[in-house]
Amino acid sequence: MWFPERVVNRVNGCVVALRTSPRFGKAVSRRLTVVTYTGRRSGRTFSTPVAYRRTGDTVTITVALPDSKTWWRNFLGEGGPLSLELDGVDRGGHAVAHRDDRGRVSITVRLDG
Repeated sequence: MWFPERVVNRVNGCVVALRTSPRFGKAVSRRLTVVTYTGRRSGRTFSTPVAYRRTGDTVTITVALPDSKTWWRNFLGEGGPLSLELDGVDRGGHAVAHRDDRGRVSITVRLDG
């Protein structure tokens, strides 16, 4: 399934706004964060909202519809650095993407100490 970039940008903007809203922000931020990273080929900085699970200093991001997205490929192989907002604070970490035998993609982030 392919969505026009304009639609994706609008939806992402709404998600980010929900995270900062006084009414819903706290609840939404428990499962959604904004990941910021540098593109491996372009060198440009990008930010995108993602759903996550956190256990201690490990964050797991499951990429929905990975074949229609490219951002997660920045973390294939040895992975790379990124930052994400957790509890209102930007945290750095090292992310590694993995695709399983069923085509599902998850990214494991080890947070910096």
